[in-house]
Amino acid sequence: MVWQKAKEILRDELSESVYSLWIDPLECSGLQEDKISLCCPDRFFSAYVARNYLEIIQAKLSDVDPQRREVILTLGRGAAQAPAGGKSAQLRLPNVPRNSSSVRALHPRYTFAEFMVGESNILAQSACRSITLADDSIGPCLYINSSTGLGKSHLTHAVAHQILAEAPMTRLHYLTAQQFSYEMVNNIKANTMDSFKQKYHEQCDILLVEDVHSLTGKKKTQEELNELLDSLIKCGKRIVFTANRPPRDLIGIDEEFRSRMAAGLVTAIQPPDISTRTRIVKNKAQQHNLKLEEEHIDYLAQHIKGDIRQVESAIVGIRAKAHLQEGVVDMSLVEQVIAALVGLPKSLSPALIREFICKQYKVSCDELQSRSRKKALTFPRQVAMYLCRKHTENSLNEIGKEFNRDHSTVLHSIKVVTGLTNRNISVGEQINLLSKKLKTL
Repeated sequence: MVWQKAKEILRDELSESVYSLWIDPLECSGLQEDKISLCCPDRFFSAYVARNYLEIIQAKLSDVDPQRREVILTLGRGAAQAPAGGKSAQLRLPNVPRNSSSVRALHPRYTFAEFMVGESNILAQSACRSITLADDSIGPCLYINSSTGLGKSHLTHAVAHQILAEAPMTRLHYLTAQQFSYEMVNNIKANTMDSFKQKYHEQCDILLVEDVHSLTGKKKTQEELNELLDSLIKCGKRIVFTANRPPRDLIGIDEEFRSRMAAGLVTAIQPPDISTRTRIVKNKAQQHNLKLEEEHIDYLAQHIKGDIRQVESAIVGIRAKAHLQEGVVDMSLVEQVIAALVGLPKSLSPALIREFICKQYKVSCDELQSRSRKKALTFPRQVAMYLCRKHTENSLNEIGKEFNRDHSTVLHSIKVVTGLTNRNISVGEQINLLSKKLKTL
């Protein structure tokens, strides 16, 4: 038989202990023209063989049978229920560490398959994929920052899901910075810091720490994490941090610790664009078995722009209200839910734009409406008038009233700003940025 002949070759190629522990227990459970199935005692055994011996097994099978077959590792019946004292519990080389992962509760849907990729998050998603593949191209550690609800936790959960599924013997520690601090303090009080250090320094292959911004002012925890980082980086381990701002903007963080966190790839997740938000709405609606018309999907995507958790809240709210209306979803219902969730959409008006410009240029509304011709006031006033004309349907006279000016002054301001944007690149970029900000109000 093909497998028996391959095993004989493997016996000569490998040491006796390796062969008896990792090759001999494998049994051929199926042989087809294009593949051979080898049965493993349990999933940990399967993961270790896949990582360390699958290539040599494939090679020796090819030597026996030139018709190259794909090797499939399967689990034997009852493998998951194997008793602790049974055969599978003994199948461990002396130098193979026991799995000692500590992982916070993982959301079942926070996987790579459920993550909606767009321009705003593609680099972070790709980097997390690299972490699961032990690809060191991103550097010794990965740092992801974003505001709340944009997918940081989804990606770290996805990393944990992937690693535990494909390489369950990986010693993975996943916790928040506050949990790490709490655990460290308890070990200090119990005088058991040696076991704490052993757990993280010697029994850790990948470390995931969320919300490092919460370590502000916690000097002892920062020192301990910094020491741990140094140890893990030197050993080539994988590290992922998340926070609500980039390392350079963290407050009350030790400079050496800040520097180590930024030693690899630092990437931000931005709010998703309209196309990504549309796909998120469709995905969430499908998960909740809620049928939405295209106009409903467009409305949700247009009005929920920040925290994408609000999409799920909106879907749940629409479904609940529709249940009270015999399952009917109309635009009025969708608008009600959105109004309750994120408020009524603001329509841009000259008054709103005037207040916005005052905040951007740090001047008061009274100063902007005054007769002063100071440059520090004239330019913001002209920009405000230009943006009013661009983003509202108001007449020149109506715009002028907001600034105590007549229509001719508004027209002059529009010509001045238009000319500057055409001649001066920095002014043009400034006006474009202000326009973009206005659209998010």
